[in-house]
Amino acid sequence: MEQGIDLQGTFVKALIDLGLSSGAAKALWLPLPMFLILVSATVSIFVTVWLERKISAAAQQRIGPEYAGPLGTLQAVADGLKLIIKEDITPAKSDPLLFTLGPAIVVIPVFLSFLIVPFGQNLVITNLGIGIFLWISLSSITPIGLLMSGYSSNNKYSLLGGLRAAAQSISYEIPLALAVLAVVLMSNSLSTIDIVQQQSGYGVLGWNVWRQPVGFLIFWIAALAEAERLPFDLPEAEEELVAGYQTEYSGMKFGLFFVGSYVNLVLSALLVAVLYLGGWDFLIPIELISSWTGISENTPWLQVITASLGVMMTLLKAYLLVFLAILLRWTVPRVRIDQLLDLGWKFLLPVSLVNLLLTAALKLAFPVAFGG
Repeated sequence: MEQGIDLQGTFVKALIDLGLSSGAAKALWLPLPMFLILVSATVSIFVTVWLERKISAAAQQRIGPEYAGPLGTLQAVADGLKLIIKEDITPAKSDPLLFTLGPAIVVIPVFLSFLIVPFGQNLVITNLGIGIFLWISLSSITPIGLLMSGYSSNNKYSLLGGLRAAAQSISYEIPLALAVLAVVLMSNSLSTIDIVQQQSGYGVLGWNVWRQPVGFLIFWIAALAEAERLPFDLPEAEEELVAGYQTEYSGMKFGLFFVGSYVNLVLSALLVAVLYLGGWDFLIPIELISSWTGISENTPWLQVITASLGVMMTLLKAYLLVFLAILLRWTVPRVRIDQLLDLGWKFLLPVSLVNLLLTAALKLAFPVAFGG
């Protein structure tokens, strides 16, 4: 199976071939992934916000945004501009430094996590051998920002919201990590590229969702809780704690929390597509399509088409999950905080532990089917 190309290594090698030193080539590379991450994440925000409004409007039998751009596609841009020009207010008795750092700490780890997401077989910013471990580490930083935002506001509602957010994130971080470990155990690798390639070659039948159905459900439920999507949006529920940890925020600082939430939703959907739904893999193996048509897999134009369709497959799977998450928001009632924590600690945690141990046992018993 062809290995995914590491864009960083390819770019740096090309610059070295042109006569630049290794240090200069790496320095020139650094701004490029930052720019790519910002562009892709920003576009994902606009798309997801538009989908949220249109799907919610359809669920409630109304029109939704129509006038800001074609079919209301620029409504999110208009809202973003409004937040940017709004006055940025810092409460008099708050901690100004922590108050400013809080939203930044919430958003930055989510953006950095896009570094390890393979959008296609030949489209990954950096193929880290510990990619999944890096993502879990980065995602564990977000509760610190939420707690910091609530504490620094010097507001009891904000503090309670921050505490709730941190408790919720920690509760669901553990089952999520255990579900990922089961996939890592089958793939024998922490690299997202290796995990996708381990699923390829058999079409839809080779995807991890069939070998890890329980892990798939645990991961998706925990991911929704991590992104604070309904029915798990208690830390910022208006009728619960007057919007929780963001009560005292205004302007773009207020908007950053929503930026982080929407980007995290798209990131979680992409990772589910990569870990459980075969990433860029097609429903039918490309080898089988090639044998049917009599066209060699190494034909250049076929490789270009395959690579382009692979990126589309990754995005299609991810946005199908985003669609389900949005639809879930408008069909499922919000749970209570005690129910939310009970689900994490008393149900998902033991089930994820059993799933991990069962995966290890099946790997030993059936090494071919379970990646031994």
